[in-house]
Amino acid sequence: MLPVRGRNGRAARRVRVLGTRTAWTAVGDGEFFCPGCGGDRNYQRLTGRRRFTLLGVPVLPRGDTGPVVECAACRSHFGTDVLDHPTTTRFSAMLRDAVHTVALAVLAADGTRTRPSLTAAAGTVRAAGFEDCTEEQLNALVEALAADTGRVCGQPCGPGLAIELHEALDPLAPHLAPAGRESILLQGARIALADGPYTAAEREVLATVGAALTITSDEVTRLLATARTPS
Repeated sequence: MLPVRGRNGRAARRVRVLGTRTAWTAVGDGEFFCPGCGGDRNYQRLTGRRRFTLLGVPVLPRGDTGPVVECAACRSHFGTDVLDHPTTTRFSAMLRDAVHTVALAVLAADGTRTRPSLTAAAGTVRAAGFEDCTEEQLNALVEALAADTGRVCGQPCGPGLAIELHEALDPLAPHLAPAGRESILLQGARIALADGPYTAAEREVLATVGAALTITSDEVTRLLATARTPS
């Protein structure tokens, strides 16, 4: 190999002579959604110690670095905030539970819980992932919740019901596209409309759903009108 000459050549030789190296240590592991792979993967959480190197040999410490998350599949490194994104499996479970909670809340607001509303709710919940859900199960759950909390069905959305909706929807909302947030609200709206126009209590529940999903009140009003318009 011919020697490199001139100013650029001297700089190149210095780069090869001096450098830095990071020694990584694993401090945890688990499963995460890898942005590089686009799916659920195993990961290691790493911390590192940097050192100056002379001719490739570590000689002087340069301080700590990290922590980082390393994908076990693609070996890419990410900031630890990547762990805030739910895995595909966890996201599916969160979405399924959110739809189930919204359906129960709308049914609780509908004091009569007619067969059309129960049928619509059960179909929505089954489509979300609870494949064995029946009208009778939902009706029994609403009655059990009312007995447990003292909630009166058909009454406006009280603090307890609002808390349940926010607990189910708040963690999910940041990970949903606008269309996904709207879809959950519209599913609740169609359950409410299955047995007739919205009641005041149903509107209040749906407004709470919209707020938990970070949908503006104007957009909630528009979407509820859209759901009421025959396609």
